[in-house]
Amino acid sequence: MTKKVLIVGGGISGLSTAWWLSQAGMEVEIWERDKRPGGKIKTTEHDGYTMEQAAALLLNFRPEVAELIAKSGLEKLKSSRTQLAEQNRYLLSNGKLNSISMNMQSVLFSKSWSMRGRLRMLAEPFIPRGGSENETVSEFITRRFGRELLEKAMDPFVSGTLASDPDLANAEATLGRLTALEKRYGSLTAGAMIHKFNRKKSGCITETFSFKGGMSTLVEQLARQSGITFRTNLEATAIERAPGSTNNSPKWRLFGHDRSSPQSIEIEQDAHHIIFSTPAAVTATLLSSISPEASRLLDGIEYAPLTVLHTGFDRGQIDHSLDGTGFLTPKSENTPFNGNIWMSSLFNNRAPEGKILLTTYLGGARHPEIQQWKSEEIVERTVSALKPILGINGAPEMVTLHRHQDALPLYHGRYAARVKQIKSNISSSPGIHIAANYIGGVSVRDRIAQGQILSAEILKQENISPSTASVSTIRSIWRPSDHSVLHTS
Repeated sequence: MTKKVLIVGGGISGLSTAWWLSQAGMEVEIWERDKRPGGKIKTTEHDGYTMEQAAALLLNFRPEVAELIAKSGLEKLKSSRTQLAEQNRYLLSNGKLNSISMNMQSVLFSKSWSMRGRLRMLAEPFIPRGGSENETVSEFITRRFGRELLEKAMDPFVSGTLASDPDLANAEATLGRLTALEKRYGSLTAGAMIHKFNRKKSGCITETFSFKGGMSTLVEQLARQSGITFRTNLEATAIERAPGSTNNSPKWRLFGHDRSSPQSIEIEQDAHHIIFSTPAAVTATLLSSISPEASRLLDGIEYAPLTVLHTGFDRGQIDHSLDGTGFLTPKSENTPFNGNIWMSSLFNNRAPEGKILLTTYLGGARHPEIQQWKSEEIVERTVSALKPILGINGAPEMVTLHRHQDALPLYHGRYAARVKQIKSNISSSPGIHIAANYIGGVSVRDRIAQGQILSAEILKQENISPSTASVSTIRSIWRPSDHSVLHTS
């Protein structure tokens, strides 16, 4: 008889972990306090524009992610990036956009680098191993490639896509793949070449895609998978050991209440495994009676605020060809935003015919004060800064703004050590697990991969082989409602 798993939090972390477990026949139930799945992942539509409130795409090179997409029925729902988007990636330099290719040879001969910078990057294979567990991103990249690559490329990447400060972000926690390459091969360049060769042998290509209907399609499809019961408007409030629980046979009791009921109906459920896929502060509160030290460490995790601004223009208002994915901005450019994605160039059907959709990301660790700006100021200062860069004439015809106070966890300080301590502390409470974006990476790709890793650990504890997994089928349809419970078993 399979043992039941309860997951608190129905974002991409919880959904991914649930999917992997269900593939091996585990019975999984998810409690989500909102009335829909996905957490911050949400696609909205307005005046013919399709916009993302958070994650805008999935960049994948991992076979386990490709497996989930194929077996969950998402393959036929994929929306690949357009040929126009494949042409260029840009960095802002001295107020102008410079194209940056991901091909190593093209990177080295880009106009963005000085001759000295190129030579320093070429020397990377000859730099000896070094660093420490507490090394920052800035220290790591400068040591391996030099200061120029940090300031012109890595700084905008960390600030723009991760909302972090490279001077404070822990390298091992933020750039885990790169630090692992150094440890294993001694050189990032050599390691990257070997990994590229191995990916070709595995048949997993690197691809960028979204889904028909946007990223909401991903989370909604996972929420309706066979073997997963997705319960909405259900907020966890406390946890305790269930009667008869032992370390060899753990059992936990989770308490919660129905947010959709005026009477606030109390609910309780026992499970052998409880996975917390909630923000760090929420997890800290729930674990306070189980593991006070883990709770303290979780409560110390900081988040960056982020504002996402969508602007729609008539195509004739913009001079730039928009032949690429968009651009990131180094700190030295002093723009109010960290990056700008050309969504209507990236994917089809994101803007009405003859229109352009631009998505701008503001705030993060670089500009946390922007969260306090009035909406009118955000729009005015953003559009004013974009005008000379893209050759924009006039005001946008459509404006939509989303604010996230706690958008992304900041992997700042001794973060790798903090994560190890958290894991060590909860290990003394068998059956308690964490799957959230403050452990193992914030991207959708990372969350799916981390879900597979955690599910494998749980299956091993239960002596269930992942090889017994069967392809999941959809047996019911999840529909948004004030209080919907999805029974798919």
